[in-house]
Amino acid sequence: MSAEHDKKFFDTFMMVLGVLVAVAIGILILVRIVAANTQEKHVMADPALRAAVEERIQPIGKVAIAGQDNSALAMTSGAQAGAASGASGAASAAPAADMSGEQVYNMACVACHGAGVAGAPKHGDKGAWSARLAKGIDTLYKHAIEGFQGDAGFMPPKGGRVDLSDQSVKNAVDFMVQAAK
Repeated sequence: MSAEHDKKFFDTFMMVLGVLVAVAIGILILVRIVAANTQEKHVMADPALRAAVEERIQPIGKVAIAGQDNSALAMTSGAQAGAASGASGAASAAPAADMSGEQVYNMACVACHGAGVAGAPKHGDKGAWSARLAKGIDTLYKHAIEGFQGDAGFMPPKGGRVDLSDQSVKNAVDFMVQAAK
């Protein structure tokens, strides 16, 4: 009787589980149908989205044919100004404002110098910093700014944050050196 009772329980359990899975799949299908008929249509009708899509799919160039009227190809003055600023924006970007050594350390340096990753001397570890300090502060500045590959590890240029100004990196070196003295 126990085996028969177990079989009946297992059959009932599987039936309930199957019904729950079927209900879940049904709800999922219903949600997808409702979303397709409501939200997606409203999102696609949004003028801001349509404008962004139109801007992304604009051709990158136009062809001017000699001997024909090419006045439609001329860019408006606003578009020319936008294109000119976009083309030279990267080259003329102002360097980041100088930050304090503690700010730079907490933003960029702590990732490696906090835990000693890749051979980086830990912040405040006098023993690890002593050999580096013996080389002089100018060498530390150079390695921090330009990067360095040594026997103990690797220092990426500006700690991987090439957007930092040289003075900010020097401030961070000074901050770490002060903690190691």
